[in-house]
Amino acid sequence: MTAERTDPAAADDDRGVAGASALFRCLGDPSRLAILRHLLLGEHRVVDLTRHMGLAQSTVSQHVACLRDCGLVTARAQGRASVLSVPHPDAVRALLAVAQALLARTGDAVELCPVHPADEGADDGVDDAPDGEPDDEADVEEAR
Repeated sequence: MTAERTDPAAADDDRGVAGASALFRCLGDPSRLAILRHLLLGEHRVVDLTRHMGLAQSTVSQHVACLRDCGLVTARAQGRASVLSVPHPDAVRALLAVAQALLARTGDAVELCPVHPADEGADDGVDDAPDGEPDDEADVEEAR
Protein backbone atom coordinates (compact mmCIF):
# COMPACT_ATOMS: atom_id res chain seq x y z
CA MET A 1 0.00 0.00 0.00
CA THR A 2 1.32 3.44 -0.89
CA ALA A 3 0.95 6.22 1.64
CA GLU A 4 -0.41 9.49 0.33
CA ARG A 5 1.68 12.58 0.85
CA THR A 6 -0.18 15.29 2.64
CA ASP A 7 2.83 17.09 4.08
CA PRO A 8 3.31 20.44 2.28
CA ALA A 9 7.06 20.26 2.92
CA ALA A 10 7.20 16.90 1.10
CA ALA A 11 5.38 18.44 -1.87
CA ASP A 12 7.93 21.28 -1.92
CA ASP A 13 10.73 18.71 -1.83
CA ASP A 14 9.16 16.88 -4.80
CA ARG A 15 8.97 20.13 -6.80
CA GLY A 16 12.58 20.91 -5.89
CA VAL A 17 13.70 17.48 -7.05
CA ALA A 18 11.74 17.83 -10.30
CA GLY A 19 13.25 21.25 -10.93
CA ALA A 20 16.78 20.05 -10.19
CA SER A 21 16.23 17.04 -12.43
CA ALA A 22 15.11 19.27 -15.33
CA LEU A 23 18.10 21.56 -14.78
CA PHE A 24 20.58 18.67 -14.80
CA ARG A 25 18.93 17.14 -17.90
CA CYS A 26 19.41 20.48 -19.62
CA LEU A 27 23.05 20.64 -18.57
CA GLY A 28 23.53 16.95 -19.41
CA ASP A 29 23.80 17.53 -23.14
CA PRO A 30 27.42 18.24 -24.17
CA SER A 31 26.39 20.77 -26.85
CA ARG A 32 24.13 22.71 -24.48
CA LEU A 33 26.85 22.77 -21.85
CA ALA A 34 29.37 24.00 -24.43
CA ILE A 35 26.95 26.73 -25.57
CA LEU A 36 26.36 27.83 -21.99
CA ARG A 37 30.09 27.92 -21.27
CA HIS A 38 30.69 29.94 -24.45
CA LEU A 39 27.99 32.42 -23.46
CA LEU A 40 29.77 32.91 -20.14
CA LEU A 41 32.47 34.65 -22.22
CA GLY A 42 29.94 37.27 -23.32
CA GLU A 43 26.88 37.90 -25.45
CA HIS A 44 26.54 36.09 -28.76
CA ARG A 45 24.03 35.70 -31.57
CA VAL A 46 22.90 32.25 -32.74
CA VAL A 47 24.90 32.72 -35.94
CA ASP A 48 28.04 33.33 -33.84
CA LEU A 49 27.39 30.16 -31.83
CA THR A 50 26.71 28.21 -35.02
CA ARG A 51 30.11 29.19 -36.40
CA HIS A 52 31.89 28.53 -33.11
CA MET A 53 30.23 25.18 -32.40
CA GLY A 54 30.26 23.87 -35.97
CA LEU A 55 26.59 22.86 -35.64
CA ALA A 56 23.60 23.59 -37.84
CA GLN A 57 21.63 26.74 -37.02
CA SER A 58 18.52 24.70 -36.26
CA THR A 59 20.46 22.51 -33.82
CA VAL A 60 21.93 25.50 -31.99
CA SER A 61 18.48 27.13 -31.88
CA GLN A 62 16.96 24.01 -30.31
CA HIS A 63 19.70 23.85 -27.68
CA VAL A 64 19.32 27.57 -26.94
CA ALA A 65 15.54 27.10 -26.58
CA CYS A 66 16.14 24.42 -23.95
CA LEU A 67 18.59 26.67 -22.10
CA ARG A 68 16.07 29.53 -22.26
CA ASP A 69 13.26 27.29 -20.98
CA CYS A 70 15.41 26.45 -17.96
CA GLY A 71 16.19 30.14 -17.35
CA LEU A 72 19.90 29.69 -18.03
CA VAL A 73 19.95 31.93 -21.11
CA THR A 74 18.07 35.09 -22.03
CA ALA A 75 17.70 36.86 -25.36
CA ARG A 76 17.24 40.47 -26.36
CA ALA A 77 16.37 41.71 -29.81
CA GLN A 78 19.02 43.52 -31.80
CA GLY A 79 17.63 44.33 -35.22
CA ARG A 80 16.49 41.04 -36.75
CA ALA A 81 18.80 38.98 -34.54
CA SER A 82 18.59 37.88 -30.92
CA VAL A 83 21.57 38.46 -28.69
CA LEU A 84 21.96 35.72 -26.11
CA SER A 85 23.44 36.01 -22.64
CA VAL A 86 23.57 34.24 -19.28
CA PRO A 87 21.40 36.15 -16.78
CA HIS A 88 23.11 34.69 -13.70
CA PRO A 89 26.74 34.15 -14.75
CA ASP A 90 28.16 33.97 -11.22
CA ALA A 91 25.69 31.24 -10.22
CA VAL A 92 26.40 29.25 -13.39
CA ARG A 93 30.16 29.57 -12.89
CA ALA A 94 29.75 28.44 -9.27
CA LEU A 95 27.67 25.43 -10.36
CA LEU A 96 30.25 24.47 -12.99
CA ALA A 97 33.06 24.86 -10.45
CA VAL A 98 31.27 22.60 -7.97
CA ALA A 99 30.63 20.05 -10.74
CA GLN A 100 34.31 20.13 -11.66
CA ALA A 101 35.30 19.63 -8.00
CA LEU A 102 32.90 16.70 -7.68
CA LEU A 103 34.26 15.14 -10.88
CA ALA A 104 37.79 15.49 -9.49
CA ARG A 105 36.72 13.62 -6.35
CA THR A 106 34.87 10.84 -8.16
CA GLY A 107 37.61 10.22 -10.70
CA ASP A 108 36.50 7.89 -13.45
CA ALA A 109 33.27 6.91 -11.68
CA VAL A 110 31.11 9.21 -13.82
CA GLU A 111 32.79 8.40 -17.13
CA LEU A 112 32.63 4.66 -16.47
CA CYS A 113 29.04 4.63 -15.20
CA PRO A 114 27.31 1.70 -16.94
CA VAL A 115 23.89 3.35 -16.65
CA HIS A 116 24.88 6.62 -18.32
CA PRO A 117 27.74 6.03 -20.76
CA ALA A 118 29.85 9.01 -21.71
CA ASP A 119 29.23 8.41 -25.45
CA GLU A 120 28.09 11.88 -26.53
CA GLY A 121 26.51 10.80 -29.77
CA ALA A 122 24.43 7.93 -28.42
CA ASP A 123 20.71 8.25 -27.93
CA ASP A 124 20.13 7.22 -24.36
CA GLY A 125 16.43 6.61 -24.98
CA VAL A 126 15.54 9.51 -22.72
CA ASP A 127 13.65 12.49 -24.03
CA ASP A 128 15.89 15.31 -22.79
CA ALA A 129 13.74 18.09 -24.19
CA PRO A 130 12.19 19.98 -21.24
CA ASP A 131 8.88 20.57 -23.01
CA GLY A 132 8.14 16.89 -23.60
CA GLU A 133 8.91 17.13 -27.32
CA PRO A 134 11.13 14.49 -28.94
CA ASP A 135 14.75 15.58 -28.66
CA ASP A 136 16.29 13.61 -31.51
CA GLU A 137 15.48 11.60 -34.62
CA ALA A 138 15.19 8.31 -32.72
CA ASP A 139 12.57 9.83 -30.39
CA VAL A 140 10.67 11.22 -33.38
CA GLU A 141 10.62 7.76 -35.00
CA GLU A 142 9.56 6.18 -31.71
CA ALA A 143 6.68 8.66 -31.39
CA ARG A 144 5.35 7.67 -34.82
